[in-house]
Amino acid sequence: MNKYESVIIVNPEIEEAGLKALEEKFTGLINKTGKVEEVKNLGKKQLAYEIKNFKEATYMQFDFDAEPQTIAELERNYRITDDVLKFITVKKEA
Repeated sequence: MNKYESVIIVNPEIEEAGLKALEEKFTGLINKTGKVEEVKNLGKKQLAYEIKNFKEATYMQFDFDAEPQTIAELERNYRITDDVLKFITVKKEA
């Protein structure tokens, strides 16, 4: 398994319960074949440029261990989740 870090930019209009639901959805997906080490809600931040007419957004960071094929499924779920505006997943050095 490899170590990964994934950051998602979420619609700023989502309530705390909605953020918790997204967190549970994605950690559940990762935990099927890997292990989530930490989830950080980085809070609302000003965006450098507008994304889908939003000037600010909520950032969430997931640190986890997973197999490479898990990343494809995770990113597919990011794409089909309307509240996820942008995302990036990077492999950490061991």
